[in-house]
Amino acid sequence: MQGLHPYLTLTDGGGVRLELTTTANTSPLAIDVAESTEMRIQRLTSENPVVIFSRSSCCMCHAMKKLLSTIGVHPTVIELEDDEITALPPAPPQDSDSIDGPINTVPAVFIGGTRVGGLESLVALHLSGHLVPMLVESGALWP
Repeated sequence: MQGLHPYLTLTDGGGVRLELTTTANTSPLAIDVAESTEMRIQRLTSENPVVIFSRSSCCMCHAMKKLLSTIGVHPTVIELEDDEITALPPAPPQDSDSIDGPINTVPAVFIGGTRVGGLESLVALHLSGHLVPMLVESGALWP
């Protein structure tokens, strides 16, 4: 298959790593090892209309994806490691339960490059009727 390049077997004895490449090498999900985590997050949120940052097997992320898919939007989902979560921009003040101010939590949804918050904020936008116009404005949904 064109575009799949097998790597050597991993040293821990498990599996083979595959890399998917495009001919122009223009994939928005491409990783540049010289790029900082903050810059990669900024790039991903600006290049994709809807991005969800999550931990693996996050039930709230699943609920976000389900809500968005019922509207007709299929977000880019990025699973972060614990040390990468701190690189996320802070949550909006209304999305934070912390007395000390906004904190970085996942899942975090970005629409049109702007962090709108977590699951509670996404549901609130949907119930208030503001989510669909925001998705149309970002280009994630056609009017």
